[in-house]
Amino acid sequence: MVILAVNQSCTKLKNESYDSVIADEFVASGSDLTALVGSAYVPWRHTMLLWNGVVRAQMLTADQDVLPARPNGWVDGGVYKRLHQHKWTSEDEVVQNCWNRTYVGVNSCNRIIYQIESGSIDIPDLKEQVLAELRILRASYYYLLCDLYGNVPIVTQFDVPDGYLPEQNTRQEVYDFIISEITSNIDKLSETVGGEFYGRFNKLAAYSLLAKVYLNAEVYSGTSRWEECIQACDQVINAGKHVLEANQSDVFATNNENSKEIIMALAFDENYVSDWNAFDFHMYTLQPANQATYNFTATPWGGVCVMPQYINSFDPDDNRLAANFIQGQQYSSTGVALNCTMGAFAGRPLSYINEVPSIDESQEVHGLRWGKFEYAQGITNRLSNDWPLFRYADVLLMKAESLLRSGRENEAAAIVTQVRERNFQSKPEKAIVTGPQLLMGSTYDYGRRDNGTSTQQGGADIRYGRFLDELSWEFTQEGRRRQDMIRFDVFTKKSWFSHDPNGDYRKLFPIPNSELLTNSNLSQNPGY
Repeated sequence: MVILAVNQSCTKLKNESYDSVIADEFVASGSDLTALVGSAYVPWRHTMLLWNGVVRAQMLTADQDVLPARPNGWVDGGVYKRLHQHKWTSEDEVVQNCWNRTYVGVNSCNRIIYQIESGSIDIPDLKEQVLAELRILRASYYYLLCDLYGNVPIVTQFDVPDGYLPEQNTRQEVYDFIISEITSNIDKLSETVGGEFYGRFNKLAAYSLLAKVYLNAEVYSGTSRWEECIQACDQVINAGKHVLEANQSDVFATNNENSKEIIMALAFDENYVSDWNAFDFHMYTLQPANQATYNFTATPWGGVCVMPQYINSFDPDDNRLAANFIQGQQYSSTGVALNCTMGAFAGRPLSYINEVPSIDESQEVHGLRWGKFEYAQGITNRLSNDWPLFRYADVLLMKAESLLRSGRENEAAAIVTQVRERNFQSKPEKAIVTGPQLLMGSTYDYGRRDNGTSTQQGGADIRYGRFLDELSWEFTQEGRRRQDMIRFDVFTKKSWFSHDPNGDYRKLFPIPNSELLTNSNLSQNPGY
């Protein structure tokens, strides 16, 4: 056997070498096959959670989270302010990283598909199933590209000629490709849940992806596909393999790999995932003194926090308000009250408050902090929680939204109530939602709220705004808010915190300038 390291770049679709894979008369089986296929999933983890990736693209541009200037910096050339104010450019790091890292995933799939089809990797018993899995995995990367950029090249070959430059496809063509790849391969996938398919596409994970694409079909293609979304969700629901956890926090615990709610996860373990910023929410949100709270091996940087307007939208009796956000006086693991360590509040109690002056100014106490994912005692700069890419609550609410938009609001309300029940255990009557309530506007108090200024927009005019609120309360910190806001036509219409609308074209990110310079077949998205 030899190690085949495929390093050549087939286009300017990637900026780093491919992972090595075993080839040349290699017959994959067991753990070897899992490792072979698993290498094509690694870019999902990278594009989502490495520094300035998809999570920041989806969250810092939306109405829940903000990364204001702190006493220890976080200005970083204005990149986070540009994201917040919808003034990003084709040269911003987030725009480039999401493109490059996601296309690494496309190329990884193309490479392994080519090696299997050419016979350099031999898997005689599982060839059809593995190829189907890789094609759906590739479609999942294109789902990200379609969502973020719209008009991107569809590349399905690895053995391309020297000098090859891919043609640009329309968003409609990308959407059609994704649907075709999933629907034509899904029946070939394994029905196994867990085990070697934990973190891989089995049938239920593929149906979850299909539902997600259908849910956003009107945005991607101009034509809604609510009934198709419902049918895909029902494939997962009727299988009976997944259920809601009794406590939402169990889905995000450090040892969450056995959660029945998780349909597909990105697996993390601090001992095996060594990228510095592999999964660093604790470092990203907590202030330095919080190192003593959790006995972290590294000192947190204290950056991102939650917008007060978003926090104020919660019902005070919603368990998620206390469970998902870190607030109030902070203590060491031994119970000693902690103090701020820098800026104007140095030496004062470190007590997180639901106030943020502006994106240009904040102190250590300003803003509640992320706390949805458990921060284990003694953790390194990397969390070991698995990232729930698809979970059962999402499938239920995708079905509910499709029912609501199809005029079946009472059926939708029954599902929303089901998801809410675990979050109002002390006051179960508050979990109940009715169809007419879901037809109401949002409770989010939209408008500018910075530097002592206030403009009043509210959210009563948002169609199905109450359902948008339900999504915001359930899926905070899960890297998706931008997508939901676009689907409800809020992303480019409302003001919040230090943000004013800056054009409907901001629903898409620009094609990175570096790609335009190296591929004459690409045209920039309108408006940029």
